[in-house]
Amino acid sequence: MEHGKFNPDLSLEAIGFKNLGEVHYNYNEPKLIQESLLNGEGTLGKGGTLLVNTGTHTGRSPNDKFIVEDENTINEIWWEKNGAMTESNFGLLLNDVKKHVEGKDIYVQDLYAAAEEEFKLNVRVITELAWHSLFIRHLLRRYTDKEIYKFTSNFTVINCPSFKADPSKYGCRSSTVIAINFKAKLVIICGTEYAGENKKSVFTVLNYLLPKKGVMPMHCSANHAIGNSLDSAVFFGLSGTGKTTLSADPNRTLIGDDEHGWGPSGIFNFEGGCYAKTINLNSEKEPEIFATTETFGTVIENMVFDKHTLELNFSDDSITQNMRCAYPLDCIGNASTTSIGGPPKHIIMLTCDAFGVLPPVAKLSKAQAIFHFLSGFTSKIAGTEQGINEPQPTFSTCYGAPFMPLKPEVYGRILGEKIEKTGANCWLINTGWIGGAYGTGERIPLKDTRTILDSVLSNKLLSAHFRTDEHFQFQVPEAVEGVNSDILSPQSSWNEVNQFEEQAEKVREMFVKNFESFIDCVSEEIREAYKELDF
Repeated sequence: MEHGKFNPDLSLEAIGFKNLGEVHYNYNEPKLIQESLLNGEGTLGKGGTLLVNTGTHTGRSPNDKFIVEDENTINEIWWEKNGAMTESNFGLLLNDVKKHVEGKDIYVQDLYAAAEEEFKLNVRVITELAWHSLFIRHLLRRYTDKEIYKFTSNFTVINCPSFKADPSKYGCRSSTVIAINFKAKLVIICGTEYAGENKKSVFTVLNYLLPKKGVMPMHCSANHAIGNSLDSAVFFGLSGTGKTTLSADPNRTLIGDDEHGWGPSGIFNFEGGCYAKTINLNSEKEPEIFATTETFGTVIENMVFDKHTLELNFSDDSITQNMRCAYPLDCIGNASTTSIGGPPKHIIMLTCDAFGVLPPVAKLSKAQAIFHFLSGFTSKIAGTEQGINEPQPTFSTCYGAPFMPLKPEVYGRILGEKIEKTGANCWLINTGWIGGAYGTGERIPLKDTRTILDSVLSNKLLSAHFRTDEHFQFQVPEAVEGVNSDILSPQSSWNEVNQFEEQAEKVREMFVKNFESFIDCVSEEIREAYKELDF
């Protein structure tokens, strides 16, 4: 039996599902929390939050992600970074998943991605778990009750964690599968309860579709000046670099914290919510995000809590370091009501350099910006993972390689065109270490990073005197108002200059080795620009 508000032409029975239990369409937050609790999926937390555990998978499974190979995708997809699945194997998988859910209750949300009307993607998300339906209702964008009756899906996501895939039957790698079929406009997720797979599968779809429309899809946060949406900025960065923290500035309006597009009119959020890490979350440093952990409807994943008081333990990572909370964007007081801004005046690429050689801030040329965008550098720190005893480099092309189905040159070319057309200023901001590598030096103080960022966004830093960095060739300011000039020159903060020189050359060689691993996947223009950088 089908309940809720929906376009009857799109009922699950109408699109091939048979003998289902109860089908729950577009339930709101109270109803989904009620369903989750009745199903034993989670615990009601303080303030009406929902506390859940994702089981074996506490993060994404990039090695279990596949794209269906067809006459179009065969020549378009970056197969070096994306697994291939045949159309026949996908068909077998789809049929078996449909059989698996017979007799089961199912939850459906009819939503959309992309705040810009011209690029909107209608997405139907079918989930086995009620809390997954609540999660994606937060993370994508909602229609009104009146609009939902006219909803027509452009893409459908089917999420069935209890279905375990057979690698010998479907050509996959394990019992977990995230398979995207662009021709059929379907995504199948099975064998994992990690909710982030839902939103990242939609992001991957947009990363395939939007470049063909001249839109630059970006794994970044974004904000704009209060009262002036045309004065916007984007923040690229991998996990741990400060992407969410630095963009959530009380003196600016938050557009979004993770996924955006850059179209002809400017930037726009793909999502309608935030999916924030909660490890060591602090009410003083990030009060608004902290407040969401006691806000009605927030989904809290994989956090240790007191069984009697329901108090969350923000420092206990015994389940995972990747503990998170999901909530609507309007939980943040300074969030944009439109999720739209003008073309960015400043493009900021964040890195956490644990080797202690990159300056806290550097101005990049267009060629350098494309190079660092395609490199997507940060570093893992000793002790964060078993076997890591010293800083290790992490490179993720376009600051999001697992979500980029097309070849790197597509995204690099569009970014270069956007920079050329708008004259956006490009910066590299390091939130890592100075005075030595991790374990010897010190973390760059957050207050200094914020002061530097304020100088960038206010355009004050554009008038500074710059020097050319001899190792990386970008421009480093000699002074920033309010910041001790000693930290702007990493080599001067090291006790042993020779050790700094050795470390800097080591990092430089890492960049070279990484870039050369995919240099054949980029255009001649980008290769020529790379040569000009003197790398």
